[in-house]
Amino acid sequence: MTHDHSRRFAGTVSLVTGSSRGIGFAIARRLVDEGGAVVITGRKQDSLDAAVAELGSAATAVAGRADDPDHRAAVFAHIAERHGRLDHLVNNTGINPVYGPIVDIDAEAVRKILEVNVVSALDWTRAALAAGLSRSVVNIASVAGLGASPNIAFYGISKAALINLTAQLAYELAPGIRVNAVAPAVIKTAFARALYEGHEAEASAAYPLARLGEVADVAGPVAFLLSDDAAWITGQTLPIDGGAGIRPLV
Repeated sequence: MTHDHSRRFAGTVSLVTGSSRGIGFAIARRLVDEGGAVVITGRKQDSLDAAVAELGSAATAVAGRADDPDHRAAVFAHIAERHGRLDHLVNNTGINPVYGPIVDIDAEAVRKILEVNVVSALDWTRAALAAGLSRSVVNIASVAGLGASPNIAFYGISKAALINLTAQLAYELAPGIRVNAVAPAVIKTAFARALYEGHEAEASAAYPLARLGEVADVAGPVAFLLSDDAAWITGQTLPIDGGAGIRPLV
């Protein structure tokens, strides 16, 4: 038996948060390319308008802050009016406003990172469930959540919490809703630029596959985890790390 992956999302509606550019946009584009309708979000209307223009008629957008309850309400009202259904949710929104030792981090930054990277993911999921979410959730975590992460330590702590949230939600929402996560390493986006700009060759050398990740390297696995091809997978976090996790310890 063969499977036509080009139309895996035909007839479905997905919400991808934080998706006007970068990884979120690549995920939205992959879902549209495979036949789905998407609703994307982000803070800036002009960036969202440009993204929708590129994605085509299968995409619509609602602008706002991820941690704003009124924005979430507006998104789900839009989905109800335009589509009348919601099949998949991708919690992609994340921030990292600080860089440096964890002992020096400002307490207000700590609260903001947790609010956007963890609490809002839970809030989006709960609101999606109330709006009739029917199939699957994928959270965008990070390899920073799987171990020590110098200079981005509290970002890593927030992603560790998101990974655990993924497992807890998967347990509570089974069997009706599957919940998984991906944990990318350094992906060539504006968000991660400080981690490779000016020394990309050196940064790439840390990976057995000898390059940094591209946004498409994340979009493909996310599409798989959302799809029925992953129908017996829930509560898992998939590292997308160019083989970094297999590096020898000595």
